Amino acid sequence: MALQVDEPAGEGDAEPFEGAAFRELVESVKQGRCILFLGAGVHYPPPPKSRFSYPEGQRPPLAGALAERLARKCDFAKICEGESERNLQRVSLCYERELTRKRLVEEIKLAVDDESKPSAAVRALAELPFPLVMTTNYDTLFERALQREGLDKRPQVGIYNPKRFEPTRDYSGAGDPTAERPFIFKMHGDVTALESLVVTDEDYITFILRMNDVEGLMHPVPQTFLYRLNKVPTLFVGYGLLDFNLRLLFRTMRWKLDPAARPESYAVDKSPDPLVSEEWQHDQGLRFIVEDVWNFVPRLYRQVLDREMPS
Repeated sequence: MALQVDEPAGEGDAEPFEGAAFRELVESVKQGRCILFLGAGVHYPPPPKSRFSYPEGQRPPLAGALAERLARKCDFAKICEGESERNLQRVSLCYERELTRKRLVEEIKLAVDDESKPSAAVRALAELPFPLVMTTNYDTLFERALQREGLDKRPQVGIYNPKRFEPTRDYSGAGDPTAERPFIFKMHGDVTALESLVVTDEDYITFILRMNDVEGLMHPVPQTFLYRLNKVPTLFVGYGLLDFNLRLLFRTMRWKLDPAARPESYAVDKSPDPLVSEEWQHDQGLRFIVEDVWNFVPRLYRQVLDREMPS
């Protein structure tokens, strides 16, 4: 939820992501050797004439819409005269100061979780064999998709802890995480944990400081993820590469790794920025899937599970 843009990117002109690179991604997912990294763009509506639907009343609001909703309830326009009411970090800070942190989290939970349902795309991704899932979304839609009737996976959820001197909880299951018992890490917090949300300016400052801690028990990301991110491919779904926070996260977690040893990573982005994408392809080994989420996810689902993705 936190790392989102206000609108989906424009239509891309590239052909669907196919060939050897796509086959490698499919095999990595089939073998449970791929990390899924979910952003708020996974909740975008399908394009016109799609066989899928995701009504507005079931979708979590995007950042700008959520900010405007919060702004109306905390007199943001009067307190911060002249500032944009679509700046979620600033509006959230104002709301917290005027109406308490508890009220802020309750309002965000109501907007992004209580009033929302998992889309067909989120349900499809939940069916795929991802043993490790990292997300900056605050909502519990992916977890609910995992535990729905007929699928009944049993995820273990880890949540970002902003307290610097408390050890980060890692996976506690027997053996490694599996597709049936995946490990999900809520990197920007969860609506069920009051202090965990990274939403205000001050939250982001604390988060960046935590990410600079020496890697060990106190690093905010569980060791299971820190280790695997440097060993197996990562698939980013729901992010735009112009998102500064995403680039900061990715570089921080792979900072000390030799570029030649970095595993392939894939980002679904309909319109990647030409300047940033060129640097990331060469420097970070990131392949761009220039395609809409609602086109890519059904193709991946079909190749991995050998059946069509349900509507």
